[in-house]
Amino acid sequence: MRRPPHENVATVLVHPRVLGDLELELMALDLRVWPVRTAPICDDGPRQAFQVRHRLLERHRGEWDLAADWTPVWIGFGPSWRDGDEPLPWAAHAVLWRALDARAEHVRFHRRLEGVPRLAVPDEAAR
Repeated sequence: MRRPPHENVATVLVHPRVLGDLELELMALDLRVWPVRTAPICDDGPRQAFQVRHRLLERHRGEWDLAADWTPVWIGFGPSWRDGDEPLPWAAHAVLWRALDARAEHVRFHRRLEGVPRLAVPDEAAR
């Protein structure tokens, strides 16, 4: 049995004040930021955002309490990181972790990826 198509993403809590700047920085690295609340794959984005944030905060038993009102986002990898059906190269992981480490006081994350349904990006050429 094959797994349905998915996208590998990092789940990150981001201070709302730096979300826009972080998104621009990551775009330059061909990394895509999807706030869970507005992600096109979420039927009830606000509820899913609450659940994701709650799960991350609970896992840390108080260590991440300062992030209680931060924005949960998924960070995915753009086409320059992909090689057909091959797994993401370790270089892609390293670039993402380095970029997040540079914002350590404004982000909370685990160094692992999870799979979510494909996040479609509107085709710029079709406009």
